[in-house]
Amino acid sequence: MIRKFCTLLVLLASPLAFAEEAALKVDTGDTAWVIVAAAMVMLMTPGLAFFYAGMVRTKNVVSTLLQNFAAFPVIGLVWLVCGYSLAFGTSQGGLLGGLDFFMLNNVGQLPNGSYSTTIPHNVFMIFQCMFAVITPVLMTGAIAERINFKPFLLFIAAWSLLVYSPVAHWVWGVGGWIREKGGLDFAGGMVVHMTAGYSALMFAYLLGKRKDFGKETKPYDVGMVLLGTALLFFGWFGFNAGSALGANGLAGHAFAATFFAACAAFLAWMTVDMVRKSKASAIGAGVGAVAGLVAITPAAGFVSFQAAVAIGLIAGFGCNFACVFIKEKIKFDDTLDVIGCHGVGGTIGTLLTAVFASKAVNPAGADGLLLGNSHLFIAHLLGTVAVLAVSLIGTFVIFKAVDAISPLRASAEDEHQGLDISQHGEVINSGVEQSHAAPHSGKHAA
Repeated sequence: MIRKFCTLLVLLASPLAFAEEAALKVDTGDTAWVIVAAAMVMLMTPGLAFFYAGMVRTKNVVSTLLQNFAAFPVIGLVWLVCGYSLAFGTSQGGLLGGLDFFMLNNVGQLPNGSYSTTIPHNVFMIFQCMFAVITPVLMTGAIAERINFKPFLLFIAAWSLLVYSPVAHWVWGVGGWIREKGGLDFAGGMVVHMTAGYSALMFAYLLGKRKDFGKETKPYDVGMVLLGTALLFFGWFGFNAGSALGANGLAGHAFAATFFAACAAFLAWMTVDMVRKSKASAIGAGVGAVAGLVAITPAAGFVSFQAAVAIGLIAGFGCNFACVFIKEKIKFDDTLDVIGCHGVGGTIGTLLTAVFASKAVNPAGADGLLLGNSHLFIAHLLGTVAVLAVSLIGTFVIFKAVDAISPLRASAEDEHQGLDISQHGEVINSGVEQSHAAPHSGKHAA
């Protein structure tokens, strides 16, 4: 009798078990696409390195390249140890993930269920890792030409754990408080660009201006800047379309929306330059494209193509104005315009997502302000203020702690000599004397 009863229970439970197993079955197409997208996002970090290095002076090119490349080992291993777990582990009051995935324990080859039902957990983890890698080095553009390399590595490791992972949990983690309030961030407007942009603001302020800030200077290699732009543009399709976490229509939509927004911002930025200076700047055009890519990042999977163009245009004009205002009006030394491009661009994209979002594009999202939903806009306003605050405060605390161990600001002599020689003992071109190196243009960089 007992045996028959147990058999009956097993038979009754079997459909549920089979349904759950089917729901979590790995889809090879989705998995292949997200792996490719992760590789595309990985390529963005070298792309950023070339983008920034082309805009600094000859004597600082190697240091700028290495600051970006160094994020791979530093942030990659931080992510393995506990960065991923703090971002995506079991929520601790909506503020931080637990240590479920410490040292990537329990991150296996089957879908996690909480974040995807069709790709392995380890694929989701490594895709997110590439976002974590590039985010802190976005700040290097604001502090270029005056940072000590060794304490910088300590800074980005601490920042990734204390700023990036918590914000990633707030926005993307199951139980995260911004996610619970209904906030939408498709690929990282708040998580990536706002955290990096506003942290760069505090970092650059605490570090101080370059000794010769304000002098007219010349970029190392405009061609390198455009190469970096191309690599970033290409990688961004993985960044945004990959965030659909599947080879599906939503990925295609995000891909196209990303392209159209970047095109609109590209043209808007060039138009402003031609009106202001009667010439179209190649560097400015590259930065304009990046501004559009930044702004569409949170919105790519939630807004129509027409809204994507509007977001790109607003970002092109708005970020250009912000960069000019920061550099020329308030005389703030944001070397390569990270604050204006990523901080302001990320904020524009985040708020406009709440304006233009439509469930007709993505039923898993929400309607925005234009469709009568004010709750989404309020959630994004709260998220914006919170991300701004934690970025500024967290960066201040980390800077002071690291600086007490080892000064983050390079000495006046090192800065004059150039960080390539003083920090690394290498030069980009052994045939060029560093004393005669062409200085950098601080205008319209990103």
